[in-house]
Amino acid sequence: MIQLHQLSKSFGRLEVLRGIDLAFDQPGITAVLGPNGSGKSTLLKSILGMVIPDAGQILFHGKPIDPLGSYRKDISYLPQIARFPENLRVAELIRMIESFRPQESSSAALIRDFGLGPVLQSQLGHLSGGTRQKVNLVLTLMYDTPVIILDEPTAGLDPVALVRLKDRIIQAREAGKILLVTTHIMSLVEELADRVVFLLEGRIYFDGKPGELKQRVAEPTLEKAIANLLSGGHLSPIQLPESAGRVTRKMNGHVVHPQYNP
Repeated sequence: MIQLHQLSKSFGRLEVLRGIDLAFDQPGITAVLGPNGSGKSTLLKSILGMVIPDAGQILFHGKPIDPLGSYRKDISYLPQIARFPENLRVAELIRMIESFRPQESSSAALIRDFGLGPVLQSQLGHLSGGTRQKVNLVLTLMYDTPVIILDEPTAGLDPVALVRLKDRIIQAREAGKILLVTTHIMSLVEELADRVVFLLEGRIYFDGKPGELKQRVAEPTLEKAIANLLSGGHLSPIQLPESAGRVTRKMNGHVVHPQYNP
């Protein structure tokens, strides 16, 4: 479905992505992890065409992504920070987004799930951060798309809304969708993720199952495993030797990049 080949991006002298090779071609939940500034959001925005890479290629359904963005109709996206006019009412915003797309919307069910009925006539500028996030989740999840990208979806959510979100994520996986999620909540990753991609300084340091990462660094929890990596742990960036070309192999349905140790 989505393939990234040698993707690189710099902002001035800062290298944010350094030769990223990844494929998201199996249904399931991939957690894209890393500290602030590791390249997570830039990676996701590159897939969406919101950031133009300096080098490399992005394929969607086997074809280079369309500069006009027609492929984005197949992707639902929750940005880390979503901004809308403060004077818009919640119901007006939802109707406006629905007017842009001919597909049937499931906004009514999502409004019920996230308890937004009482605030539908409230202006966005009068909402708390957590309620705004619920509105953003309704806008993101109300269409049936094969790919869902969620950038820090749990920000500001109360416990009830968090349970509703997890239920929706699980339902999407069971429906055969590809989900890419960034989060700093490792318990959520351990509970939901089928795959972890760990980025550091624009490079991939791990790509596999959460349990494999814990085993590799000999830590009992994913939170401790990530802390181990950030404090100079056991892994080095995944690289390909020049003689290997761009060969990858599949293990348990995931694309695995052979690690090169010179």
